[in-house]
Amino acid sequence: MGIILVDIIKPIALFAISALFEIFGAYMIWQWRREGMPALFALVGVIALFLYSFIQTAQEFTFGRAFAAYGGVFIAAATLWGWLVDGRAPDLWDWIGVLICLFGVGVILVAHRS
Repeated sequence: MGIILVDIIKPIALFAISALFEIFGAYMIWQWRREGMPALFALVGVIALFLYSFIQTAQEFTFGRAFAAYGGVFIAAATLWGWLVDGRAPDLWDWIGVLICLFGVGVILVAHRS
């Protein structure tokens, strides 16, 4: 039971940290390019995006599976970012979409494979 739990918690933790760095990095570049912030914002964004890539590649499963499952986590994180940072509350359909995506992540991560 403990090993199975670690096998689920570790990739989800890596996904969550990856999402934070990816969204933060893209947001910093957005602020520089679209909101007229100083170029330092873009530099910080590029560094964060590099860290995202580095963390995401620490997953133990194949590239395709890692990035397919990460897509659902990214959608959930981006929805939360938009709400908490940009102040745009998700509506019912946003939450339904997030739940569908996270269900897909669960299938990819925990489905029995022979």
